[in-house]
Amino acid sequence: MVVTARSADQLSETVRLAEGRVIAVPADVSDRASVKALVRSAEYMAGPVDLLVNNAATGGPFGPFWESNPEAWWRCQEVNLRGPMLCCRELAPGMIARQAGRIINVVSGAGVQAFPDMSSYVVSKTALIRLSEQLALELKPHGISVFPIRPGLVRTAMAEEAREKLPYIQKLFDEGREVTPDVVANLVLTLASGIADSLSGRLFSVDDNVEQIVRRAEEVHAHALYLLRVREA
Repeated sequence: MVVTARSADQLSETVRLAEGRVIAVPADVSDRASVKALVRSAEYMAGPVDLLVNNAATGGPFGPFWESNPEAWWRCQEVNLRGPMLCCRELAPGMIARQAGRIINVVSGAGVQAFPDMSSYVVSKTALIRLSEQLALELKPHGISVFPIRPGLVRTAMAEEAREKLPYIQKLFDEGREVTPDVVANLVLTLASGIADSLSGRLFSVDDNVEQIVRRAEEVHAHALYLLRVREA
């Protein structure tokens, strides 16, 4: 398994926690040349990539849209949307050649509804959900599945920053809505197993019972469930 981040310190800590079972490669996912180098290194050290998990993200500037710094606002799009796009673009040809592969994009509940003072983050995650649907459609004939997932409220540095600035985020923590990382990891492993490949493109959440949803696959397809859609009266 290969993991990446911009910070060498974060990578060192990840390798330590994983007891050396992962390979760390520093990279900036928002930079195309850096992503190309990352993929070359990953394939050299670990072989062809059959599972891509796009997890890099930033919260972006918090506060009213009209008061936000435009460069900081756009930087959020570069990390949260351009980053996954570049990684998918770099790895898709190899997966297509092998006629196999899975892509999991970590999105957010903020991708399916608006939240005050989080415009850049909301926009980036909504776009990533739609990109996941688009990729699922185009890659299906090549045996590749794509899933956006909602990880819930995980205590990350980004979440800590958000709760300090946005009272409603703190309220979620106070209500015990926090999700531990192992719960998110279990969802990733479940989707990586292939059990839900028939529902590629659908948005899965840590609150979902994947097996039950898969058993309802015919209904899910018939009613376009777990997709970004306009509800008609």
